[in-house]
Formats: sequence, C-alpha cells, structure tokens
Amino acid sequence: MPDGASRRDDHGTIEGWVTSSAKALLQPLQPAAFSRSLPPEGLPTIDVDDSQIFQPIEGFGFSLTGGSAYLLGTLGAEDRAYLLQELFGLTADSVGLSCLRLSIGASDLGWRDYTYWDLPPGTEDPDLARFNLTACDPEVVPTLQQILSINPTVKIIASPWTAPPWMKTNDSFVAGSLKPECYSAYARYFVKYVEAMRGNGIHISAVTPQNEPHNAKNEPSMVMTAAQQAAFIKGYLGPELRNGAPGTEILCWDHNCDEPEYPLTVLGDAEARAYIGGVAWHLYNGTPDAMSKVRAHYPAQKVYFTEQWVSAHDDFMGALRWHTKNVVVGSLRNWSRTVLEWNLASDPEYALHTPNGAVGALGGITIGATIRRNPGYYLMAHSARFIRPGSVRVHSSEVMQFPNVTCLTPDARLVTLVMNDSDRATRFCIRHKDAYATLELGAGAVATLRWNAAANERGPAETLETV
Repeated sequence: MPDGASRRDDHGTIEGWVTSSAKALLQPLQPAAFSRSLPPEGLPTIDVDDSQIFQPIEGFGFSLTGGSAYLLGTLGAEDRAYLLQELFGLTADSVGLSCLRLSIGASDLGWRDYTYWDLPPGTEDPDLARFNLTACDPEVVPTLQQILSINPTVKIIASPWTAPPWMKTNDSFVAGSLKPECYSAYARYFVKYVEAMRGNGIHISAVTPQNEPHNAKNEPSMVMTAAQQAAFIKGYLGPELRNGAPGTEILCWDHNCDEPEYPLTVLGDAEARAYIGGVAWHLYNGTPDAMSKVRAHYPAQKVYFTEQWVSAHDDFMGALRWHTKNVVVGSLRNWSRTVLEWNLASDPEYALHTPNGAVGALGGITIGATIRRNPGYYLMAHSARFIRPGSVRVHSSEVMQFPNVTCLTPDARLVTLVMNDSDRATRFCIRHKDAYATLELGAGAVATLRWNAAANERGPAETLETV
C-alpha cells in the first residue's frame, strides 16, 4: 500500500481512566481510535475545539488545615514521605496536587482558637514584636517545607478565619467585625505573615481578607461587609501588601456562589479594585455560573475556586459525581483557574475541630490506623494528575447527560474530564477536528480521557464518510 493510503483511519487514539464504583477506581478504559467515519445518528457528541482558548489553569488541591498537618505529623517519617510523594509528586502515578490553601491562624479544623498576634488586654505592640508564627499548629510549616521539596511550584493561597480578638468589636474569636481603628494594624499583620512564611521558604501567592465573611456561626469567624472589605483593601491591605509583599495578590469575597452582589460591590469601588487580582468562591450555596456573571462585569479579574467539603455521610460515588459535575466541571467552565477541596486529611472520628467548628468534614484522605483514600482524593486523581499547571481550558460543547470540561496541557495533549450523569450505561462520541471516537461509560461513571492535540489533522484529500 502506498504511503498515505491509510491516512483516512489514522487519527490518533484516546486513552482513558474510569471510576465506576468505590471498588473500581481509576481503571484503564479500552482505547478508542479516532476515525473520519461519521458515528451512528443521535449519539451524544462532545465537540472539542482547541483553537478556542479560555483561562489558564493554576492548580488543583486541598486546604492544609492545622488538623491535616497534625495528622500527617503522626505518621512515621518514611510513611509520611511516601504519602506526600504520592499526593504531590510529579510522576505519572502520583496524584499531582498543585495548589494548597492555608488558614492565617486557626481554622475550624484545628485544636483551638488562636491567631499569630494574640495580645493580653491592655498590651500595645505597634511593631508586631509578639507576632508568633508557631503560636499553634507547629506541624504546618515543616509539612509545607516537605511538600515544597517534592514540588517547589505548588501555589499557596492563605485566608484568615478571624482577626485577633483584640481588634474586633466583640473581643471574641467568633463573629464580631474588625474595628475601623484596627484596619492599619490588621493590614500590617498580613504583611508580617507573608514575610514570616517567606523566611521559611514558603511563598504566599495570594491572600483573601476574610474566609466566608458572611458566616458568623463558625469558630473562628468574623463578619465583614462588602463596604468594609472595599475600605480595608483600598486604604490599608492593598497599599501595605504592594509595599511589603508585592508578589502576593489579593482575592476578594471567598464565600458562596449565591451572593455575586458582594464581589460586584467590592470590585465596583475603583480604588479597591486597583489592588485586587481576582475573586475567590465556595459552593455551599448558589450555582457556579455566578462566577461567570461577576467576571462578565470585570473580565480582567481572575477567578479562583477555593473550598468545598465532602461530608462524612456522603455516598462515595454520589460525592464523586456531584463534585465532578459541580466543583471541577462547574468551576472550570465558569473561568476558575483553581479547584480546591476542603481539608486534605481527617481522622476516623472527625474529632479534630474547634468546639463549634464543622463536624464531619471528610478529608481527601483519612489518617488513622490505616490510610483511607476518599472521594476527594479520586476527584483530584482524575483532574490534578492529568491537567497540570500551565494547561488552558479549551472549548468543549455542553452535553446534558455528559457534563464535561477539556484542557490543553503544556505537553500538547487534550484532556477531557467527563461523567455519565444518568442511570444507565450510554455510548457517546468525542469529535475533534472532524474525527470521531466512540466510547461508553456506565451509569454515574467518571472518566478522564486524553489524546494528542496534534491528532486528527486533515490530509489534503480527506473527506468525511458515513458508517
């Protein structure tokens, strides 16, 4: 056969990995070859067009809470090193986590309430001499250093759950607001934190002024209105960070998708907006399209998804399906550059939390007598492992039964994350450059598909054929 005579059917192959149950995890799919032959009529088809490029991808991961760091610290040195390599390593069989969120001071998943600048009543400390990065959760910094020795490019976003109580209207770790006369001191506290972490070899890429500013029930917590956040950013936090930590961005909001008017109000203040790099989101209420609605008004602002928990009561596949559809696909299709689940690690009894902190937050892994890998772990294994930082989202059509998102990776491969959001096994097609590959997914199955972006380039005489 002359050279080129078989080009019509030589268009590359899709490889894939599928999770169909808690006992069938990341199983290889039968490879599917692309062909110019048209598929059977009526088959659901995902159209992929890598010439339409959207946002860059900066990373996938979890929050490294104080509790998560403590649990990792209970492991022996060899076991901890092995597990961190599995989670953050850059090898083909590692999960490849590439982004972490930290709490500035305590979160609700730690032993107790604290900040890095707690002062006795009546004490003055204008130079932050009493600032103490090791006030509690001493495992956080060493754990981060070990992670960064495995992957130095991990992106880190940090958020406070509360200001020091002496700065607040109720002198408490829970609820209350930041006193206006403490705005300047609180802004310097952020800079001191970034500098202290830098001194330990840890770069903080971005901060948010307040975790969940409309959640006064958590412990710790602090209320911050949109007007207060805009005033704090434009008058204090923005100038202080620009002068003392210019490599650290500010992200506003950091709460749910049901209140787009909050970030719209903050960004509507032009002086505040000049210091803001983007908007951070959670999804305990609302829908992911809120991210796109805000971005439509301020397209220069970046979008970050920073938190969503899996409940200990969730069914394994139910959690994996919901988080794939809403957290990964939903946030990426609405311009997010990161996808972060909540806590990296939990204990078997979910006992590690503040007195009024959230109970039953299932970590990506459970650390006890054994290590259990949970839905969040496999959510990241399906995404972080294959969609590396430096990837970009490209166009893939919305198909109701098959929620999906596609990215072009730095090594010129296309990766589609897709799930069968139905109660029966169904065949479907991927179309790329007028070539088709037919696959089948079982009911509720989650799959990652990958192929060479250069596949399916047309030869000069190629035309579509009908099966």
